[in-house]
Amino acid sequence: MAKAIPEDLIDQIRTSVNIVDVIGQYVQLKKQGKNFFGLCPFHEEKTASFSVSESKQIFHCFSCGRGGNVFKFLMELNHIEFPAAVKQIADFASIKIPTEYSETNSGATQNSEQGQLIKLYDQAAKLYTHVLLNTEMGQQALDYLHGRGLTDEIITKFQLGFAPGEQLLKEFFDEKKLDYQLLRQSGLFIEDQQGNLRDRFRGRVMYAIKNPQGHVIAFSGRILNKADSQAKYINSPETKIFSKGDVLYNFDIARSAIRKEKRAILFEGFMDVIAAYQSGVVNGIASMGTSFTNDQIYLLQRTTTQLDICYDGDDPGQAAINRALEAFGQNSRLKLSVIEIPDKLDPDEYVRQHGFEQFKEIVQSARLTPTAFKLVYLKRDFNLNNEADQVTYIELALNEISHLGSTVEQDLYLNQLSKDFGVQTRDLAQQLRQIRSQQSITNHQQQATQNPPQTISREYHRQQVKLGKVEIAEERLLNYLLYDHNVWLKLTGLPDFHFVHEKYQTIYMLASGYFENHDSYDSAAFMDFVHDNELQNVIAELDLQDLDDENIDQAVNDYVKVIMAEAPLSQQIASKTKSLNEAKKMGNTELQQKLAIELIDLYRQRQGA
Repeated sequence: MAKAIPEDLIDQIRTSVNIVDVIGQYVQLKKQGKNFFGLCPFHEEKTASFSVSESKQIFHCFSCGRGGNVFKFLMELNHIEFPAAVKQIADFASIKIPTEYSETNSGATQNSEQGQLIKLYDQAAKLYTHVLLNTEMGQQALDYLHGRGLTDEIITKFQLGFAPGEQLLKEFFDEKKLDYQLLRQSGLFIEDQQGNLRDRFRGRVMYAIKNPQGHVIAFSGRILNKADSQAKYINSPETKIFSKGDVLYNFDIARSAIRKEKRAILFEGFMDVIAAYQSGVVNGIASMGTSFTNDQIYLLQRTTTQLDICYDGDDPGQAAINRALEAFGQNSRLKLSVIEIPDKLDPDEYVRQHGFEQFKEIVQSARLTPTAFKLVYLKRDFNLNNEADQVTYIELALNEISHLGSTVEQDLYLNQLSKDFGVQTRDLAQQLRQIRSQQSITNHQQQATQNPPQTISREYHRQQVKLGKVEIAEERLLNYLLYDHNVWLKLTGLPDFHFVHEKYQTIYMLASGYFENHDSYDSAAFMDFVHDNELQNVIAELDLQDLDDENIDQAVNDYVKVIMAEAPLSQQIASKTKSLNEAKKMGNTELQQKLAIELIDLYRQRQGA
């Protein structure tokens, strides 16, 4: 059994990285003042409230309240245990953890069901790739992929494989004597009425689907020899480690390039992504199907500012582009554009016919704005030699143009319409103003009929929760005493002092143990010492406050007075509440009423404090 990683090694690993660099791989951060801000990776939001302090090496979300150091970030994001997070940061910093410690959880908790499923998929992916590259069974599939221009290096990079017609995977896992229920729930097998399992994927080229951390969590299998009764592609069912609405194909490989180039390219198919990568376009991704979920859109918004959509050039591909633009909507934080592939080809076909360099040129230069694409796309439904169709098309085109916020862009497309149809630009502009006026009226009517907003959740809007005078004093005093040793000595010299709220008192007591082995306070190190998730959130929130450094003594005295004055009142409330609960158990209605009135009076006194 592996030993616990020593504290000094944990400190070395944590201090060897910059938290901004680590979090910057997952969140698009911009510096504002002393800190960096971005969209929170733990919940959806439109305004960036996720803060990272480079000087203190901690993060905190002012909206959902999560906070901590670099280990805590990975634990929350990847749903892993502390040792696994330490190992990931050690790998990032190229620090080798001795073998006696390194066997500790290296992924999602090794003994958890999720960890076992990930291990299962990893073994399956390796088996499929081995069959493809090294066996006679896989030769036909290998010839097919080579024929599509893929090298063995690219096949290995993307963990492509082949599932033969035999029950290879089931026999492979049977030899390992793996748990039947685990295999049954993995999605790798189909269960018959007798409970027997057989391989889900047979006779198919296998595409490994990975999560953002690079673990294989699902497969998509393409039939090698098409039969009328078989679907061209079949995908893994959703499991505890795979939900197709959360996943973007190749995001694990492309993420660093996307962040570097501040641009992602969305392709329609897996082969398009792979062909683009082999061409040197390494920031390509694909969705699991052409429909988009909010989770996928938000993942992209956290990572980049620009998204180019590069689907097939044929009619179904163009329709898919239109649906994708509608999915992202008018209010997307992403700047969208469309890459048009000539000759109605898909990207993979274009690469094979015209080569890498020409494809790279198309990706760099053949970009349309969403409005330009829409105006071209709308023409498909009309005979523009017919005047009635012309009028209808112009009305629809003006409706598209009306959504643009820039008058320069509006003028550009109005001039284009004027040139195409011989209509005066001023007449088009007048009609556009009428459309925008009607849209404004409709929007106001919709807002007026909407229900008033519901009560705001504390979890996701902590910044809107007003703290009482006492709790504000506790937060600021605790912050002072952690960072200023003179304040710490003063507080610990007051025998009757204690914090009113339990969470602050607990942090105060834990700090006593921390300072026994540490000469100075480091919030990132203290969080590892504390362990408790909720207390770490509180510490992060405290740490990002701005305090007055000039009048510390006066501020500390004032905060102590507020807290000490409140302490007896809190004790009275606790005692009265206990008595009220006992009266309820006894069914003494008269006593309940009396105690309730007294309790209300005490709460009023606290609010007035």
